[in-house]
Amino acid sequence: MASASKPKKTVRIASGLKRVRQDVKLNAANSALRSKFRTAIKGVLKAVAAGDKPKAAEAFKTAQCVIDSIADKGLFHKNKAARHKSRLSAKVKGLASAAA
Repeated sequence: MASASKPKKTVRIASGLKRVRQDVKLNAANSALRSKFRTAIKGVLKAVAAGDKPKAAEAFKTAQCVIDSIADKGLFHKNKAARHKSRLSAKVKGLASAAA
């Protein structure tokens, strides 16, 4: 599918060249943040799957910070961040009621 798209044109204007350099840096930073986000969520889900309530709660606490920071930076919409936090929180709380 990617090969069917048009080849990118080379930029010749100085401001365009600078923009390309900036885009490469921003893309790398955003990719790293997205990866950090996914890793944080997986940590909570693994703890929930294992049934480990204290570990899940601790992982959720760190995941909340990661999700909030990514939403603040504008990588994800605030509603998407809230949705993820809500679903993770429900899973952690469900773990407590299932164990009781």
